[in-house]
Amino acid sequence: MIKQTFFSLCAVVLFTLQLQAQEMLFPEMPGMVSYTYRNSLSKDLPATLDTLQQMGITDMEFSNLFGHTAADIKKELDKRGMHCSSFGVGYKDLMEKTATVAENAKTLGAKFVRVAWVPHKGAFSLEDAKQTIADFNAVGKILKEEHDLTFAYHNHGYEFEPHGEGTLFDLMIRETNPDYVSFEMDILWTFFPGADPAALLEKYGNRFKLMHMKDLKKGIVGNMSGGTPVENDVALGTGQLDLPSILKAAKKAGVEHFYLEDESPIYYQQVPKSIKYLQSLKK
Repeated sequence: MIKQTFFSLCAVVLFTLQLQAQEMLFPEMPGMVSYTYRNSLSKDLPATLDTLQQMGITDMEFSNLFGHTAADIKKELDKRGMHCSSFGVGYKDLMEKTATVAENAKTLGAKFVRVAWVPHKGAFSLEDAKQTIADFNAVGKILKEEHDLTFAYHNHGYEFEPHGEGTLFDLMIRETNPDYVSFEMDILWTFFPGADPAALLEKYGNRFKLMHMKDLKKGIVGNMSGGTPVENDVALGTGQLDLPSILKAAKKAGVEHFYLEDESPIYYQQVPKSIKYLQSLKK
């Protein structure tokens, strides 16, 4: 009788937990962009990974090797049951050291190679966009066909210059080959120049494979510069972005990896608050 009662209680608890998970908008633990912990990772990578592991983080996007080899980082991740799903590099390395970039990405265990900035002078122009489109189609094909890696471009705000009935970012999505070029939406750098992250996700669906989750301090007015002081990064749910609407659209679009990014000098205070906020969201 006692055993039967125990198993009945366990079944009720399990059912309750499953029901709670079904009601949560974001039941999974988010991934983490290495840039958030850039200073800490530069000083002591193993200790920083310990901290992230203790928080429950398992999915990493590295955009720097922090003086280590890709193989060394992979070993440290493996020790902690963590993994690297995306590897970020600079535009110049992407175009001129493609094979090395691909080798490092595969050594890390990443499936995506990401670039987050297109070098340009002044306002991002139609000429800049056309050259970028050509470069991305070419290098994306190499990464996919020769290395079985998916290339993704991370928007940074300046691409939303008006063009035709839309923006240069619309042009970049339309004219890049979906077989070779995907996108990582940084929701702050989508909102900052005046675009609607949820609307873009609904419009372009699975072209967006990755996402940076971050929030913008209330009262800050955006522009097309692609830059704002790091102090303007705030804990999710305390800024201007409509996170529930964005996340619902992202889930529908099929975004595969959601990474927290917090450039603020008090990221260590804000990251736990952001995770708690995500876990509080209901469908």
